[in-house]
Amino acid sequence: MTTEPPKAPPLYPKTHLLAASGIAALLSLALLVFPSSDVEAKKTTLSLELESPADQLTQDKDAVELDQATNEGNPSPFAQIDDSAEDTQNTAKTAKTEPAPEEKKAPGHREVTVARGDTLSTLFEKVGLPAASVHEVLASDKQAKQFSQLKHGQVLEFELNPDGQLTNLHSKVSDLETITLTKGPKGFTFNRVVSQPVVRSAYVHGVINSSLSLSAQRAGMPHSLTREMAHVFGYDIDFAQDIRPGDEFEVIYEQKVVNGKTVGTGNILSARFTNRGKTYTAVRYTNKQGSSSYYTADGNSMRKAFIRTPVDFARISSRFSMGRKHPILNKIRAHKGVDYAAPRGTPIKAAGDGKVLLAGRRGGYGNTVIIQHGNTYRTLYGHMQGFAKGVKTGSNVKQGQVIGYIGTTGLSTGPHLHYEFQVNGVHVDPLGQKLPMADPIAKSERARFLQQSQPLMARMNQEKSSKVASAKR
Repeated sequence: MTTEPPKAPPLYPKTHLLAASGIAALLSLALLVFPSSDVEAKKTTLSLELESPADQLTQDKDAVELDQATNEGNPSPFAQIDDSAEDTQNTAKTAKTEPAPEEKKAPGHREVTVARGDTLSTLFEKVGLPAASVHEVLASDKQAKQFSQLKHGQVLEFELNPDGQLTNLHSKVSDLETITLTKGPKGFTFNRVVSQPVVRSAYVHGVINSSLSLSAQRAGMPHSLTREMAHVFGYDIDFAQDIRPGDEFEVIYEQKVVNGKTVGTGNILSARFTNRGKTYTAVRYTNKQGSSSYYTADGNSMRKAFIRTPVDFARISSRFSMGRKHPILNKIRAHKGVDYAAPRGTPIKAAGDGKVLLAGRRGGYGNTVIIQHGNTYRTLYGHMQGFAKGVKTGSNVKQGQVIGYIGTTGLSTGPHLHYEFQVNGVHVDPLGQKLPMADPIAKSERARFLQQSQPLMARMNQEKSSKVASAKR
């Protein structure tokens, strides 16, 4: 008799099996009812994921081609992007430091800068022109010789034709002047163009800390203007001994401008100088006859018969004394003048109008000039290096005219000027002598003078007030 093995118990309860069968039936029914909707959704999602990068790559390619079409010469779009980023970060810096694009020159254009020792012949050789062409240029026009008057740093521009022959030579002589030679059928034609600057007034203010020259330079005043200011106030202020720290000056002057660039200065229109707490004013006025001079703000003449010092910015090395020991003779000997120490070659000016009684050697004085001023006054200038052109015995000189140069001729231990002043044949101390005044503004011109002087003085007051207010902020 055979026995059957016992049946294994079911893996899942019957209730679970029934539930699973029901869910499977429902899923089958859903697939039958909604097949297209579900598949289409899956297709759309897949299409977006694959096509978006392709579209983006196409757009980038188009952008690159557009950049290359509109920006010829750029090696790649990345170089352009990098430059743009740098420009964005440094806009202000780039605007100030990057040079303007150079103007394209013609193939036959050559530029040569004059160096020390250069001549017109050597410059022609540098651009490949024969020496014979130099003679042709200089002989073409009388004024063409101006091209041979070369200055260090001057630039000459050559234009050559395809055969290497000179057709045009151009040079800028100064900020105001250019000269040109142009070849035509009959040879070279010379042309000189001088620009007329615009003249405007400018204001400068300075406080003296050490010397007038350095303080004026720091204030932005040209040296020529500083010398002119010293000349204007030279009747009242001894710039060799009177200047002190804290002194200050203000000047309104003519400024010459071409294309926005300052190319020079003109006359001082008005000035104010405070020395040791005392203020001096000066206004330039041209009368109806065309004669110009400087006056105080109330119309008194700044000009006196003599200037206080015949040498600008010199140092007093020895004063007037009747009991001075001579540095060379080593004995007591009256020093009947004032010594001004200054570098060799410094200009010496005539203290006043007069006639030259002597321009030559005079014993221990060395090279000497003696000037007679009318019947009363006489001045002497000793130890000169040499005499100015045109100054000789018997000639007439004007106040402020250069008559010679600082030297060390005669009995002298170093370069200086020995200056003497006589009144009716008697030596007096030129530093203590009261100088005679010139005439004031004529009554007939006083109203016209005030019309010019008052606005100038008002402007100086306004400029200084603005400067002080700015300094307090």
